Amino acid sequence: MGTAALHDLTAAYALDALDPDERREYEAHLARCDRCRDELASLSETATSLAYAVDASTPPPQLRDRILASARAERPNVVPLRPRWAIPAAAAAAVAIAAAIVLAVWAASLSSKLDKERALASDQERVAAILAAPDAHPYGVPSGGLLAVTPNGEAALVLRRLPPARKGMTYEAWVAENGKPRPAGTFDAGRDVTAVPLDLPVPRGATVLVTQEKDGGTDVPQHTPFITVNTA
Repeated sequence: MGTAALHDLTAAYALDALDPDERREYEAHLARCDRCRDELASLSETATSLAYAVDASTPPPQLRDRILASARAERPNVVPLRPRWAIPAAAAAAVAIAAAIVLAVWAASLSSKLDKERALASDQERVAAILAAPDAHPYGVPSGGLLAVTPNGEAALVLRRLPPARKGMTYEAWVAENGKPRPAGTFDAGRDVTAVPLDLPVPRGATVLVTQEKDGGTDVPQHTPFITVNTA
């Protein structure tokens, strides 16, 4: 496998999505590639940060105890740690991410204070389902993060350290096929991690873009994308 192709395997390796031969070849490449090690570390930090990305009230001790007991029961199934210069198996990280978001969704559902909170909980639930899907395909985001896409096209963007949009502006995602972008939802920046589901399916070969647009979003991009992820 060529060097360029090996570079493209970083996100899949982070989510433990390579077959044994690909994994061995990639790990040999990783041992001598600073670029891939840096990108892998970034994806690892993204997964870790996601678990702390949501503010929520503390769940009751009984629920916490049940979740911890279940996690302990599953420990024999966790993939062993990779070499010292790599990250732990992402299968375990994905479980931790999903559990953290599900707990946050449960906590948020206790209160009906604001429609915005309920909408946020729904988005978190969608992101958790996409990230936890065993056949979701990960694509690395150059600025830090990943795009996860399931076989039926459901997709979620996870971005690290996204600064707030400019005053009067919002972030807007787009799904482009044959050079024609369609709006896939607006969103605000999170704290350390921004995790958002896309409102449109992402077919194989499509490109996902992110721009800053005026509040409320637009029907066609008015500004240059600062994130471009191709799923070819």
